Amino acid sequence: MAKTAGSEGAVPKSPTGKKSKRIEKGIIFIKASYNNTLVSATDSKGNIIAWVSSGSMGFSGPKKATPFASSKVIATLGEKLKNTGPIDVDVVVRGVGGGRDSALRSLLNHGFNILSIKDVTPIPHNGPKPPKPRRV
Repeated sequence: MAKTAGSEGAVPKSPTGKKSKRIEKGIIFIKASYNNTLVSATDSKGNIIAWVSSGSMGFSGPKKATPFASSKVIATLGEKLKNTGPIDVDVVVRGVGGGRDSALRSLLNHGFNILSIKDVTPIPHNGPKPPKPRRV
């Protein structure tokens, strides 16, 4: 086999091209809607480290918004963050889905130290204009 130019002494790259460094404090965003549960972990500046959704884990249809699916999502996120951290987290919860309570409980069970919990669910102040009355 012929050698290609520049292949001598080449250092293999890591798959992502980034060096993993330990992050001490971060923010975990939980979006629990009626249809899905999305969890993303960021550093304190807001740069995303890892994210998982129940749909990406293979749950389909109405099973994506169940408490069981959200606990599995947190378990997968814990595995992704095992090497890089963060351990001390602030939690931001958005939405009214069934997985929001079990996601918080699963965070505690998987060794995360929750510093604060903030609910940022959007609440309409007045809502949309009602439809006109029907004319018959």
